[in-house]
Amino acid sequence: MGAHKIKKYSIADTADIHELYEFSVQNAESEIDFVDDTFRKLRGRKASLLREDFCGTANVCCEWVQRRKTNHAIGVDLDTDVLNWSRKNKVGRLAKKHRQKIKLIEANVLDVKTEPVDIVSAMNFSYWLLKKPKPLGQYFKSVFKSLKDDGIFFLDAYGGYDAFKEIEEEREVEGDEYNFIYTWEQEKFDPITNELQCSIHFDFEDGSSLPQAFEYEWRLWTLPEIKQLLSDAGFRKVTFYWQGFDKDGDGDGDFQPVKAGKVDADAGWICYITAEK
Repeated sequence: MGAHKIKKYSIADTADIHELYEFSVQNAESEIDFVDDTFRKLRGRKASLLREDFCGTANVCCEWVQRRKTNHAIGVDLDTDVLNWSRKNKVGRLAKKHRQKIKLIEANVLDVKTEPVDIVSAMNFSYWLLKKPKPLGQYFKSVFKSLKDDGIFFLDAYGGYDAFKEIEEEREVEGDEYNFIYTWEQEKFDPITNELQCSIHFDFEDGSSLPQAFEYEWRLWTLPEIKQLLSDAGFRKVTFYWQGFDKDGDGDGDFQPVKAGKVDADAGWICYITAEK
């Protein structure tokens, strides 16, 4: 009787795309550092209740509730699978005292109803899924109503002349068990509608890969458009925060408020945005 062959699995066969995403794209710790510090500077108090829209794995919620005993979080997303993944692999792995301070809601951010919050966060350009002015304006109005009287809406955006190109950008990422190549691809851009088709690919040390592990169909919103829609939704003050650069020309992670004419027309930039009620 012959020996049974043992199937050898590649890294791509066993890799978790949600963990890969968090390693590659999301830095919840630095994001919450900015949100927490900025809210305190603008309002003279510490925030306690944060809502993470388009929350995905609720990584930001998990980071938030571990900062202070008084912190609570609400995560909102439409994707049943990713919320279930979070309940098992992210929220579910927190200590009970932290886990019980997070509420995950499967709902559309356009019409979700929650208790008034100090902060609404919509990061990683997630709101770009709303590709027309009317639904994006509707979302901004919904956020405005969801905030406490002194609440603040936090967003991010990216741009620069490379943002309008069909390009690929590679970066090596160090994971817990192996290193891999993360590739951001802007596959298609429509200059009439500003609509973008983008994807994320992962390539591993053993030669295996996960092409198009994540795919996005976005609208590339410009900062003047975002500011106008936020103002139309009722926000009284919109501020953009630009990061500086280190000696190698890379972003240093230090985001400071800027006004028009204080930044250069870089090939690629990322900024934070605050909209104050």
